[in-house]
Amino acid sequence: MKREYIHEVFSKIPTFETPHLTIRPMRMFDAFDMYEYARLPETTEFLTWSPHPDIEFTKNYLAFVIGKYRAGEFYDWAVVLKGDESKMIGTCGFSRIDFSSNVGEIGYVINPEYQNHGYATEAAREILKFGFNTLGFHRIEAKFIEGNNKSLAVMKKCGMIYEGTARGAMLIKGLYRNIGTAAILRDEFN
Repeated sequence: MKREYIHEVFSKIPTFETPHLTIRPMRMFDAFDMYEYARLPETTEFLTWSPHPDIEFTKNYLAFVIGKYRAGEFYDWAVVLKGDESKMIGTCGFSRIDFSSNVGEIGYVINPEYQNHGYATEAAREILKFGFNTLGFHRIEAKFIEGNNKSLAVMKKCGMIYEGTARGAMLIKGLYRNIGTAAILRDEFN
């Protein structure tokens, strides 16, 4: 996979429509919706980042994201409810790309108020399809902090296979955490 191709695709990051969602680039006017969930400890309990301390932090983050979009170096989308096109309920996209091995790592976060409706699975399936069909990934994996059974359930609903847990694999917020991995190969995706 060519790095230049990925940068070109993401410098004009596409928008997707699913039955319940619009998956589009993040925008500055998403700041209040993002802050609504990004400030909550329950949102970030199983994530590598800490709660956003204030709305200015969220605005600065979105400004950073928009700059990275222009360079084709950011691979994450806003997840927005259809029918309320201005309500961002989370994000989904690729947190890492291994260009030499054609592997992407997918990640997602959904506002707790909108969890348990299948939105994470719906968004992740669309991003998996894009990763395999457009970006040409051979493998897409997802990682989760041990104990995040909801995230593992999303992975399995998307057809990913749990591959194991690495003990003490990441230092997150001052603690060494066990990290599970699930993955799917292109020829397994339907």
